[in-house]
Amino acid sequence: MSLELRRIPGAPMAQTLQIRSHELTVDGSVAEGGADGGPDPHDLYDAALGACKALTVLWYARRKGLPVQDVHTVIERDASAERSGTYRLAARLQISGDLTDAQMTELEAVAHKCPVHKLMASVTTEITTTVERMP
Repeated sequence: MSLELRRIPGAPMAQTLQIRSHELTVDGSVAEGGADGGPDPHDLYDAALGACKALTVLWYARRKGLPVQDVHTVIERDASAERSGTYRLAARLQISGDLTDAQMTELEAVAHKCPVHKLMASVTTEITTTVERMP
């Protein structure tokens, strides 16, 4: 799978992000020289974790027949030590439904195992970058 970003003409930094049939704007904040026309790359990184946890819990609950009615996810970022090698994300999931304490514990364990959490915390990601002239 690939995704594509193209600069928005006339915008100082903004990019249109195309993923399959979905399109959204990615931009830097005003302080970074952008127009804050969309989330910045750190926002997308953090959002990937929150979305993965929520979708994983919903998928698991449906598969196991657990009565989850709603999931609200909040991701808190602490990037204060990022330059020295530590980027902290705290995920809080609020789940509604007629669930027992044991089921809530089960869902918490499932949330810890979402694929993006594993990617961020356990997997070595290899990145190659090529810079070319535009045709």
